[in-house]
Amino acid sequence: MSQNVMEVKDFSYTYPGAPAPTLKGISMPIEQNKITALIGPSGCGKSTLLRAMNRIHDVYPGNTYAGEINLRDQETGTMENILDLSKENDLIRLRQRVGMIFQKPTPFPMSVFDNVAYGLRLQGKKSKSELEGLVEEALKGAAIWNEVKDRLKDNAMGLSGGQQQRLCIARSVAVKPDILLFDEPTSALDPISTGAIEELITELKTKITIAIVTHNMQQASRLSDYTTFMYLGDIIEFDETEKIFLNPSQKLTEEYITGRFG
Repeated sequence: MSQNVMEVKDFSYTYPGAPAPTLKGISMPIEQNKITALIGPSGCGKSTLLRAMNRIHDVYPGNTYAGEINLRDQETGTMENILDLSKENDLIRLRQRVGMIFQKPTPFPMSVFDNVAYGLRLQGKKSKSELEGLVEEALKGAAIWNEVKDRLKDNAMGLSGGQQQRLCIARSVAVKPDILLFDEPTSALDPISTGAIEELITELKTKITIAIVTHNMQQASRLSDYTTFMYLGDIIEFDETEKIFLNPSQKLTEEYITGRFG
């Protein structure tokens, strides 16, 4: 019996100073070890929703949350509303449990090794041999170990774009998150790097639950188990990906997927 790792319930979000909410009372589940794609036209609220799932918006204070985003505690099985978290430590812990990969690769300006070890050290891991083992495991998990194993001391900024993105995935995977959020992770990459990242995302779902924002319809249909179609801050339709792409319930969904939208 599968279960939800995260549940968005009647969630609204308002940017600082905005006259009205960007997201309006939306609800959706994120099922364990599945890939959920968020699709829709630019400005529909996909990335806003994704970023709310680990409260990255809090970096810019003054926004307003309403409703619930519940995250399952994997040990106790209980759901906890992440919007209630207020302590800095709780938010750091949240972002380790709910990792984020951005459109543009964001490696830290430090060595390949230190990039991956960064979160592990925050978790209190100090032993050199333990760190070495965990860094290697994460780099292998992100399918980049063979390319960087002789360059661990080199600055990560010297890697190619596709390698940097896989390094960022390794950095997130190292701390063993419950969910990984991908915000258009391949839009800045060439087709070969895109293929490598897509293959990696498919492999990762055996261990980690994934939500991905993408503008690429083929990518959504290839990768995801579930698809959410958003428009103007609302969820128009949420269902299994096959159903959304082959037999959507809503005319608006069909128009968007077939390119007759707008």
